[in-house]
Amino acid sequence: MNGFEHYVQKNHGMLFIPFIVAGDPNEEATVDLALTMQKCGASALELGIPYSDPLADGPVIQRASKRALAGGMTLLRAMRLVNTMRQKGLNIPVVIFTYANPLLQLGLETFFHEAAVNGIDGLLVPDIPYEESRPLAKRCVQENVRLISLVAPTTSDERLEKICASAQGFIYCVSSLGVTGVRKKFHPDIFPFLERVRQATSLPIAVGFGISSREQTAELKGSADGFIVGSAIVSEIEKRADQLKKAATRATALDELKETLLEKFGTPSEKPLPHI
Repeated sequence: MNGFEHYVQKNHGMLFIPFIVAGDPNEEATVDLALTMQKCGASALELGIPYSDPLADGPVIQRASKRALAGGMTLLRAMRLVNTMRQKGLNIPVVIFTYANPLLQLGLETFFHEAAVNGIDGLLVPDIPYEESRPLAKRCVQENVRLISLVAPTTSDERLEKICASAQGFIYCVSSLGVTGVRKKFHPDIFPFLERVRQATSLPIAVGFGISSREQTAELKGSADGFIVGSAIVSEIEKRADQLKKAATRATALDELKETLLEKFGTPSEKPLPHI
């Protein structure tokens, strides 16, 4: 497969990787939201799996998870939603963002089977440390699913080199410590950190946690290949939750969301990113 590793080109601009929570506000809306992200120029989609104890998630995404869990969303149901997205025209890579407990409850055999039949390209599990993730990483290679690695400004040079040496897909660089959530400015340490990551890998570098404006993405140009937007998008979905739930009002809400995201983050790319 072609993918992030082979696709970063100067004429593509910054990779835009949005995050949405599966089942927020309902399954039908999730499918249409994924397609809307693609229309907004998304290079890939992070599909968050709602979880009752989301250690890396801030209050906006926690509320979205509660709404999705109340609707009965599970990891298995979310993975099967991707097949519906594919049938309706989603052709960008989909990365499942989940925690270790839901993954282990489902079971790896079931996970990789469902990933294959539903067109899932990547996996991100923030609460499995690098050392403990090696068996999973090996299995991901065998199953052609990219296991995405997270690195933070506090990561030592030695550990950074180790993580980057075996990383797949792209490197997810956490822009700040703490949980996800909108922030107005980057910590000044982010840019030396990104330079360290650049020296350690040839994979694309995408920055996440706190990105909420075109000004921030402009700051990242030259230091990163892309950006990940979660809370800022989930917050806009939350504002329109009632409209998005109903088929009669969903199209209007999706159009409003698209215009808002284009205003915040720029115009769509002319080229969709092939599967990872």
